[in-house]
Amino acid sequence: MNQKLGWALALAALLAGGVFFGWQGVIFALTGVVFWLLMQFSRLMRVMRMAKDAPIGHVDSAVMLNAKLKVGMRLLEVLPLARSLGRKTASEPETFVWTDPGGSQVEIVLVDGRITEWRLLRPAEPA
Repeated sequence: MNQKLGWALALAALLAGGVFFGWQGVIFALTGVVFWLLMQFSRLMRVMRMAKDAPIGHVDSAVMLNAKLKVGMRLLEVLPLARSLGRKTASEPETFVWTDPGGSQVEIVLVDGRITEWRLLRPAEPA
């Protein structure tokens, strides 16, 4: 969800709760907002717990990861697919690389936290 839309919905819930039900409505809306934030935090922790045991920049199959990527995905959506944290190779724009045991690599470029492009790099064929 768009971050601005999320904050707008939270503010709208607080205002609607206050207008229609007074302070009890504000408390009820605030409870819903806190619950939503806790769900997002729980999702982040689950993804990080899954990725913590794998070596940084390692993926089982770079070709399969390449096939599942889409423009606009966030890094938090890529991590469960790769099952590891990517090796950061550049800061501007943010670039992460995952390598599989065969030497193939997936290089992902992020702008504003979303995938704008990616490349599958295969090792040179031996002569």
